[in-house]
Amino acid sequence: MPYQNILVATDMNDECHPLVERAQDLARASGAKLSLVHVIEPMAMAFGGDVPMDLSMLQQQQFDQARERLDAFASRYPSLTPEQRHLAYGQPRQEIHRLAREQGCDLILVGSHGRHGLALLLGSTANDVLHGAPCDVLAVRLTRPE
Repeated sequence: MPYQNILVATDMNDECHPLVERAQDLARASGAKLSLVHVIEPMAMAFGGDVPMDLSMLQQQQFDQARERLDAFASRYPSLTPEQRHLAYGQPRQEIHRLAREQGCDLILVGSHGRHGLALLLGSTANDVLHGAPCDVLAVRLTRPE
């Protein structure tokens, strides 16, 4: 059965373009709807949630900057309309799963750097998304530009 609704989770760096291109190929081949999501992690998470100041203005600036980056990143793909570009705020795995359920997605694409050593032991977003996903997950190997 072909996929009908594909969600691409991206951190919007240059090495993610092959991920979006692969997703577009899959969407075209199966006639699926394609959406893009970027998750912004709360600043408090970087400090273990124990921040003695109000970060709301900084978080709004972070969100506004992420929206600009997402629009610039997605401008390379005219078929991805603003309605198909999503920003979420929170823990990446949880937000990607939530959006996939809300959108009725049957496939999530994530990029994987094929980490080794300590990074492999600590896990990755791709590995996180795989566990507990409400649908199929495809990890696309990303390579750093030379």
